[in-house]
Amino acid sequence: MEKTGARKFFSAKNIAYFSVLLALVIVLQVFASGIPVGGGATLNFSLLPIVLGAILLGPLGGLYLGLACGIVVLIQVIILTGNAFYLAIWTNSPVITTFTCLLKTSVAGLVAGLLYRLIAKKSRLAAVFVASAAVPILNTGLFILGCLCMTGTISEFGGGLTGADVLVFILVALVSFNFFIEFGINLILAPAIHRVVVVVEKRIGKGKEEPAAEQTELEEKKTAAEEHS
Repeated sequence: MEKTGARKFFSAKNIAYFSVLLALVIVLQVFASGIPVGGGATLNFSLLPIVLGAILLGPLGGLYLGLACGIVVLIQVIILTGNAFYLAIWTNSPVITTFTCLLKTSVAGLVAGLLYRLIAKKSRLAAVFVASAAVPILNTGLFILGCLCMTGTISEFGGGLTGADVLVFILVALVSFNFFIEFGINLILAPAIHRVVVVVEKRIGKGKEEPAAEQTELEEKKTAAEEHS
């Protein structure tokens, strides 16, 4: 059963969609994941392709695109030595940093795909909103969990924080308004994502109907020729 599911996922159609979304993940994570808007807040559009992948390609699509995003983030953490936070966590907690980078968007994409598949049976629009909200929530939640697993590093980076101050620092200084901005972007664009899904599904359905119509026409012509003879 798993082999059949994997074979179905790696169809020519899915690979084409996945390739486009993968390119979007990389481009948006590199160029549109930290657009400053003032007050230390940033715009992040890199989660949108993960949402689309989870919806169009299912849980596996969300998982693979989330993992790809995590790999790009990890590379940025390693090579962007000018970023004091990246330098601190990679120097002092490389293992936890690696797991955090790879898991947060991977799990977010996987869960979003599962939620969409479950809720879409009753309402696709509601399913799109839930999947769009789930990705930033899980991404941020796992980031916070990862930071809590390297409390010593965060404490040192924050200037010798202790106790509950570490959590406050994570929520205020590291997460801040960025989560709410990511959450808002995904929810605002959810109707547009829903529209994309509807258009793609119509095109897929049309593509399936056309060969069937051609086959029916051939059968009718064959029957007519046999009756004529």
